[in-house]
Amino acid sequence: MTRDPLLGAALLARARNAIATSLGVHEAPEPWHPALVDAGATFVTLHVDGALRGCIGRLIPSRALDDDVRANAMAAAFDDHRFASIAHEELPRLQIEVSVLGPATPLNATSEAEALRVLRPGVDGVILSWRGQSATFLPQVWTNLPDPAEFLRALKRKAGLPADFWADDLHLSRYQVVEYVEGDAHGASGSHD
Repeated sequence: MTRDPLLGAALLARARNAIATSLGVHEAPEPWHPALVDAGATFVTLHVDGALRGCIGRLIPSRALDDDVRANAMAAAFDDHRFASIAHEELPRLQIEVSVLGPATPLNATSEAEALRVLRPGVDGVILSWRGQSATFLPQVWTNLPDPAEFLRALKRKAGLPADFWADDLHLSRYQVVEYVEGDAHGASGSHD
């Protein structure tokens, strides 16, 4: 996946507008990009004054990138059960991050030790699933959990499993993202789970 600053600007503008218009703030111009009509999967992460305020997304592309980023921005702002809804007065201090997900591929590890050997800190987003319980961490989470063993323990806890849990039918997959952050020097413009 390649970083495209023009796509980043288009996605960030749509995410901000989705939230702003729900709070009664006039919509800003949205640059167009041809990839917006393609099916895509995004996560939208919100921070206010540097603190996490919401993170919602999809792992599998099922709608146009334009629709996906708008829906995930709204869900991150108003439906993330871990946080109160974003308030109007927080909007000027809100920083939006959009992660565009690449396809997930199975991590063929037969043991936790093998999984820890093949995980790529800072690169891999990871999906854990076992008998209907699942969780994911975006690659950005490696910043806070740089040790693969702690990363995997925290992911298991997020899925509702004990930190030391392992089973032969536990499934791990990995994916990569292209990340666009408002104010990022890599071409995204505008006012980071």
